[in-house]
Amino acid sequence: MLNSVFLFLNLGGGEIFIVILMIVMFFGSDKLPGIAKGLGKGLREINDAKNQIQAEISKGTDGFKEELQKHTSEIQSEITKAGEGMKRQMEEAEKVAKDEGKSIEDTMK
Repeated sequence: MLNSVFLFLNLGGGEIFIVILMIVMFFGSDKLPGIAKGLGKGLREINDAKNQIQAEISKGTDGFKEELQKHTSEIQSEITKAGEGMKRQMEEAEKVAKDEGKSIEDTMK
């Protein structure tokens, strides 16, 4: 990640060294650990907030997911019932057609 930032800024090794040297000169070597600690703490807080937001969103959509799955299974059940009913009607129609065909055939003899 750090490399992509340096590539974006078009910084080379020597330029990075000069920037670090200027930071050390400006803040002093005794304040750098505190600054780094503060930056680390800030990044950790940002990540914690991001994770908390993701958890809240996930928790908020759980009820919606369950409701959607319930309706989906109900629809699938209704489709299955309708298909079975149509299959029975087709079988009955086929039987009636065969019976009628047989009776017509017997009449023709």
